[in-house]
Amino acid sequence: MKTCIKKYLFIITLIILCMPTVYAQNNKTSDKGDNMKNILVAYFSCTGNTRSLAGQIATVSKADLYEIKPKIPYTSGDLNWRYNSSRSNKENNDSSSRPAISGKVENMAKYDIIFLGYPIWWGQAPKIIYTFLDSYDFSGKTIVPFCTSGSSQIGSSASNLHKLCSEKTTWLPGSRIAGNTSRSAIVTWITGLGLNIKAE
Repeated sequence: MKTCIKKYLFIITLIILCMPTVYAQNNKTSDKGDNMKNILVAYFSCTGNTRSLAGQIATVSKADLYEIKPKIPYTSGDLNWRYNSSRSNKENNDSSSRPAISGKVENMAKYDIIFLGYPIWWGQAPKIIYTFLDSYDFSGKTIVPFCTSGSSQIGSSASNLHKLCSEKTTWLPGSRIAGNTSRSAIVTWITGLGLNIKAE
């Protein structure tokens, strides 16, 4: 009889000790809403257009937001496309160029889906996006590229970036999204990707 009582007391004690852990896990899940995947929106922006769009995508998809910041910030002169010797022109014309990034994504391994945003510079992604893709292992992850541009489409920029990732990376077709795109249109785009993301 005493042995049975001891066993019951032991089991009850275990249940009580485990309850805080279970409660914390349930709360963590509910904080993410209905999205069971960890999502990151990583973006580079100089003029603010891509930054604004990335913020909207992060909000509607309940994602973390990370800005790809250059170690040496770009000046207006650096971005002068009319000047052949400007920094941005030199970088884009050099296939080996990899501008340094300030900071890094903490615990990149936890993310399942990454929205990657950038402006179009002379038909391509800025070389700092190449630096970003070279800096992490994206095996087993899904990358969704998107760009902003006054008139240019995403063109070959996304496919050229795709080449930097391993064959184990799922790469979705890229999309050009206007800076003034409505929230409802962004929700429609995200839910139509087939990634089981609840956007609202």
